Amino acid sequence: MNHQTPRKPHIVFYFSDTGGGHRSAAEAIIEALDLEYKDQVTTEMVDFFKDYAPRPFNHAAEMYPYMVKAPQLWSASFHASDGRARARVITSTLWPIARRAARSLVKSHPADLIVTVHPFANSFVLRALGRDRPPFLTVVTDMVTTHALWYDTRADFILVPTENARKRALKCNMPPEKVHVVGLPVADRYCQPLGRKSTLRKKLGWPARKAMVLVVGGGEGMGPLAKTAQAIDASGLDLGLVIVCGRNQRLKATLESYQWENPTLIYGFTRDLPDFMRAADFIVTKAGPGTIAEALNAQLPIILYAKLPGQEDGNVTFVQEEGAGVWAPRPQDVVRTLTRWISRPAERRKVIENCRRAGKPEAARTIAHIIGERLGLEVET
Repeated sequence: MNHQTPRKPHIVFYFSDTGGGHRSAAEAIIEALDLEYKDQVTTEMVDFFKDYAPRPFNHAAEMYPYMVKAPQLWSASFHASDGRARARVITSTLWPIARRAARSLVKSHPADLIVTVHPFANSFVLRALGRDRPPFLTVVTDMVTTHALWYDTRADFILVPTENARKRALKCNMPPEKVHVVGLPVADRYCQPLGRKSTLRKKLGWPARKAMVLVVGGGEGMGPLAKTAQAIDASGLDLGLVIVCGRNQRLKATLESYQWENPTLIYGFTRDLPDFMRAADFIVTKAGPGTIAEALNAQLPIILYAKLPGQEDGNVTFVQEEGAGVWAPRPQDVVRTLTRWISRPAERRKVIENCRRAGKPEAARTIAHIIGERLGLEVET
């Protein structure tokens, strides 16, 4: 007799490297699927812009760093294209250009379930798939200010990070039963128990008894990072600085040549950021959704010093409304906040508690379970 091994369900993730958050969200969900269901599924990530979009859209990832350097223009284009009717006009207008690419995309990557983590994939992929299609999940990777392109009523599930994003989905006519607040998926190493700061600091070679400020500018070291770090150093506060420059080698070299008054550690791109967050006392960062979610999971008070106008505006509001941090766009605002939190431990403890309450470390596993239920998988014990 011929006993064939049953084929494993295949999940295809559509993402794009326009900003780091889309790829890392997809990777976090794939990691959670592996942790919860071991080898019961196969997964695949497809960069739909780079591999399939017609020119010039296939260069979106390379153009993105330059586009965000014109923040006012970025903000204007974000708001001008936002709104349910406008989103429909965009997709209808672009469909004749994108049709062949979209159909080639879905044909080349057959799936038992599709997950999109980028707003531009949804309507085009759904239209190319037609009626007879696999289950389709959209995981929204913007925290609050979510573009209407995220929300297509044909999707089976829309998984959003915050209550504000859920309200936005309902405004875009999404049926309420399809929309679920799950949090923002981040890598499992950002979701581990906190551990003792003193133990982590010893392992990392950091000062044991100083207030430690982690300054992060994202993967590219964006924002007025150097000026902010130097203002903190010159503030007269008794603290240590940990500065992560990402892939920005020029910034790293500039900071390494600076004469620091306080103990200061400077890193380039690092995989130790989860430990850095758990070992630090405060984080100073731009308002990227992934970094905010990771900081909340680490119960780390947040000072936001830069944002991308448009989609990151709501992230600032969210952090403030949750009492998990502040908006401090000028170096003196950052110093003022640090001074207050260091001199008022009760206030600092309240902010830490608010971070704990707002964090959703289980987000990626929750999404994995929703996928598992759709595919009839058994959780590994």
